[in-house]
Amino acid sequence: MAKKKNNSSALRRILRYAKPYRSKIVLALIFAVFYVGLNLTAPVLVGYAIDNATGKGKVDFGAIVNLLFMVGVTVICSSVFQWMMNLCTNEVAYFTMRDMRRDIYKKFNSVPLRYIDAQPHGDLISRMINDVDSVGDGLLQGITQLFSGIVMILCTLGFMLFLNPIIALVVVIITPLSMFVAAFITKISQKMFREQSRTQGEISAYINEYVGEQKLVKSFGYEQRSIENFEEINERLRVCGQKSQFYSSLANPSTRFVNGLVTAAVAVTGAISTINRTLSVGQIATFITYANQYTKPFNEVTGVIPQLQSALAGADRIFAVLDEADETPDAQLSADPEKCQGRIDIENVDFSYVPEKPLIRNFNLHVKNGQRVAIVGPTGCGKTTLINLLMRFYDIDSGSIMIDGQGIYDITRSSLRRHYGMVLQESWLYNASIRDNIAYGKPDATDEEVETAAKKAHISHFIERLPDRYNTIITEDGGNLSQGQRQLICIARVMLCQPPMLILDEATSSIDTRTEIKIQKVFNEMMKGRTCFIVAHRLSTIKESDIILVMKDGNIIEQGSHDELMAQGGFYNTLYNSQFSN
Repeated sequence: MAKKKNNSSALRRILRYAKPYRSKIVLALIFAVFYVGLNLTAPVLVGYAIDNATGKGKVDFGAIVNLLFMVGVTVICSSVFQWMMNLCTNEVAYFTMRDMRRDIYKKFNSVPLRYIDAQPHGDLISRMINDVDSVGDGLLQGITQLFSGIVMILCTLGFMLFLNPIIALVVVIITPLSMFVAAFITKISQKMFREQSRTQGEISAYINEYVGEQKLVKSFGYEQRSIENFEEINERLRVCGQKSQFYSSLANPSTRFVNGLVTAAVAVTGAISTINRTLSVGQIATFITYANQYTKPFNEVTGVIPQLQSALAGADRIFAVLDEADETPDAQLSADPEKCQGRIDIENVDFSYVPEKPLIRNFNLHVKNGQRVAIVGPTGCGKTTLINLLMRFYDIDSGSIMIDGQGIYDITRSSLRRHYGMVLQESWLYNASIRDNIAYGKPDATDEEVETAAKKAHISHFIERLPDRYNTIITEDGGNLSQGQRQLICIARVMLCQPPMLILDEATSSIDTRTEIKIQKVFNEMMKGRTCFIVAHRLSTIKESDIILVMKDGNIIEQGSHDELMAQGGFYNTLYNSQFSN
């Protein structure tokens, strides 16, 4: 019962997406009426032609030629209307797919970052591409068969009732058996289509992960194991795909068998009527054609059951994403300050990714504007988590974070993030020119501003040597650049924006020592008068910080300047000396 409810709910939501294009649907329905009407006129003309050639010496060649000419015109016109109907249904399907993809992409930008981090990215991509394609195919097939099928059934039934009500009744009684057979088979195969759709998402996620990290796979000699893991998922996909196709493919032959019984019953009943002279030979030929036309939509519907089931399975996965709750919206009266001094006050903050595993507990920190705050500690102590909380990528469980005395939840997210410049350990570049990548945070920047930022980041000499200089296209994720070059472009991006606060999360980890010294000098100049949070493992880079926070298990265990912490001889002292011991 629940599955039926889910299917009907998914179908209603798919049709809701198609609703804006109802004018195209109405046109398709009108064209379907003309297409079917002309399609059903041809058998009548053929029947008349047969009746004009039923006896020796009674063949009316002139009438037959005229009738055959009319059949040809009818078939051509019917084909034109069918093409126009398909054109309209294609537009409805592809516009619907476009709108679905657009909504999913918008959803990716509106859900909390927690949701994106928790999902395999390849699976999310599969939902946006493969599952939407499945819905589009199912919708296209469904609308086409629905329109032409309904009109065909009603028209042929009307013609058959007009010719002979008794034979028409035989057809109507036997035909529904095919639907019962199809419904039974559909119920069995639907489960396998859901499993197939889920496994497709799993294999997409796996491929996305391993193709993107081929260097790592090869460096650790993981090729064979990755192939074995892929084969295991691929085999599961083969099994569930084969089962789903096998069960669903039973529907069409089964309904065709039932429809064969219909044709046989019509032929026998029609032959008796012909013997009794209640029907002519031409009329019985027409009747058999109509009986086939009447059963044809049932065959076609069962023929597209695999696409329809795949569409419903894909729709479930699509709407699962669309039904995710958006991140908490900004308060109605949220401020949008244009300027920021950079004073940060963190009081009694608690946070956990999983409720049963607390990470940050009773965290307190007060940073004056213009201070440099370095955050150090072992892996997993909460350094990057603190950055996520400052930027509101994640919401705190309790406590407060304030900027210039104003809570960050009383400021719009866009305003808050505009005041920060962030350089992460993992560089991110997109497929565009170097100029566009540097100007990502300031699209209206002039060429001079972009080039000045590149010079400050010590990347201009490299860019000038490229054939197209700043117009050089960077491949996906900066694949045609070294890791250090990618990082320098990310640094230039922040230098262009000149934000009042900086977050440097292992910002120079991928740069050689000589360049790091140069960049550090640029950072020192850029950090003057700005509040800065620096996450670093190389403690030599943070010696001049105003405050060094030593974190462990989500708590600040030591706090002070470099000299003060070294004099204490505590955890920081041990951590610092361990990096320079023999």
